[in-house]
This record gives sequence, structure tokens and C-alpha cells, in this order.
Amino acid sequence: MVLALTVCGIVVALVVAGLFLFGLRRRLIQRSGGTFDCSLRWDVAEKPDTGGKGWSYGVARYNGDRIEWYRVFSYGFRPRRVLERARIEVAGRRLPEGEEELALLSDAVVLACTHRDTRLELAMSEDALTGFLAWLEAAPPGQRVNVA
Repeated sequence: MVLALTVCGIVVALVVAGLFLFGLRRRLIQRSGGTFDCSLRWDVAEKPDTGGKGWSYGVARYNGDRIEWYRVFSYGFRPRRVLERARIEVAGRRLPEGEEELALLSDAVVLACTHRDTRLELAMSEDALTGFLAWLEAAPPGQRVNVA
């Protein structure tokens, strides 16, 4: 009986510690500001799948001329993807379709892009999208920015 209670206590403590670390990591990422919720689908086919597969929920952070994207459900402190402003080309936007609506946040808009010849999709709120497009268009003079 004592062994079972001890094991249960250890399991509960580990779960609480894991949740605390998720929250602490997110606070540290957001500490410098300029963050927004952003789902990412990397290396998308020409005709994207609307079945909801391939999406990863994350947090993106503006950092100079780059966007650093972090997975939410990860303990890593390094960004999973780094998108350079000069290399991002926006191909279009759309609303989530089919089962994508269940995989993404309720107010998400999907933005089709390419980055260094890799097709990707970003899903973010309308407000975050406005800020993202303004950030892209605010590139220093001489940098090419393609926004469709």
C-alpha cells in the first residue's frame, strides 16, 4: 500500500513538474516580446491535404529579420524552424478546409508560403496575419519581398 502511494505521488510530481517546465519555457520564449500563436506545416505538396495532417502547433517570435518558430509541446529552447524575411514568399491565403478546421485554432487563416524553395503553410489569427504581412513588407530597402 505504501509503495503504491509512493509511486502515485512520484507520477503526480513528475506530471506537475513537466507541465511547469512547459509553462516556464513558453514564458521565457515570450519574454522578449513579438510572439504569436502559429501552426506550421512544412514541406507541403503542390495541392495541400485538407485532412488536418502535418500541422504542428507552435509559437513564433520576431527576431530582427527572422521569425523563430518553436513547437509548443517540446522542451527544447532552440527554435525548430527559422524563417528569414528575405527568403519568404507568400503565395496566397485561405481559410481552413475539412478536417483542418479541427487541427487548427478556431480563428486561423492559412498562409501558403515558400522559404528557400520549400513549400510551407502557416496558420495564425487574422490579427497575427496582419502583423506578419506588415513585418514582411517593412523589409529594409533593397530586399525583395513577394507578397501575393
